[in-house]
Amino acid sequence: FKRQRAEFQDLIYQDLRRVGSSSSDAGTVVPTGIQIGMGVQTGSVYRVMSQGNFDNTENPLDLAIQGNGFFHIQMPNGDDAYTRAGNFNRSPDGQLVTSDGYVLQPGITIPEGATSISINATGDVEVTLDGQTTPTTVGTIDLTIFQNDAGLSPIGDNLYMETVASGSGSTGNPGGTGYGSLLQGYLETSNVDSVAEITSLITAQRAYEMNSKVITTSDEMMSVTSNLR
Repeated sequence: FKRQRAEFQDLIYQDLRRVGSSSSDAGTVVPTGIQIGMGVQTGSVYRVMSQGNFDNTENPLDLAIQGNGFFHIQMPNGDDAYTRAGNFNRSPDGQLVTSDGYVLQPGITIPEGATSISINATGDVEVTLDGQTTPTTVGTIDLTIFQNDAGLSPIGDNLYMETVASGSGSTGNPGGTGYGSLLQGYLETSNVDSVAEITSLITAQRAYEMNSKVITTSDEMMSVTSNLR
C-alpha cells in the first residue's frame, strides 16, 4: 500500500477592489486590490510511490523490488496490470501467480519435483530438480518502469494500470539502468509512517479546536458589547 497526499487549490476570489483598475482620480491606477477568498478545495490526491521497508519472510517465492519498477501481471481478461507486491505463489500447473491467481509476465513455470528455487538480483530464476546437483534456469523476471508512477490508475488488490498520465511502460531486466533489483525472500511493506500520520491528525484536530475557540470567544465578546448600558 502506498501513501497518498491531498493537494489543495484555492477557490475563485471575489474582488472588492480590482488590482490595476483606475481609482477615482483620473490617470491613477490601484496598486493593490482587495479580494475575499471563497476557501479551498481538494485539487488532487497524489500517490507517493516512495520505497517502503523490507520484511524478511524467508519464502523463496517472495520478491521485493529495491528501486524503481513494477512486476508485470496479466489479468484474466488479457489486460496488463502492474504491482510491487511480490508475494507470489505456484499455480497447479507450476506458473508463478499473485495471491489472486493472476499470472506473472513473462510466464515462469516451476517444474514439478523442484527441490529449491533461486532468484537473483537480476531476475534469473533457477531451480534444482530432485536427483540433480546443477541448477536449471527456467526464465527471467522482468520489471516495467514508467515516466510518472503517480499517474498509474489503482484498480485494487495492489494492482495498477497504465494511463496517458503515467506514460507507456518500458520493460527491462532488473539491475539495468533505471531499473531496481530483486531481493528474494523479502516483501516490501507499506511506506505509510503511522506515527507521522497520527501526529498530523492531532495537529489538524488542534487547529480546528483553536479556530472554534476563536469563534466562540468572538461571539462572547460581541454579546458582552451589545449588552453594555
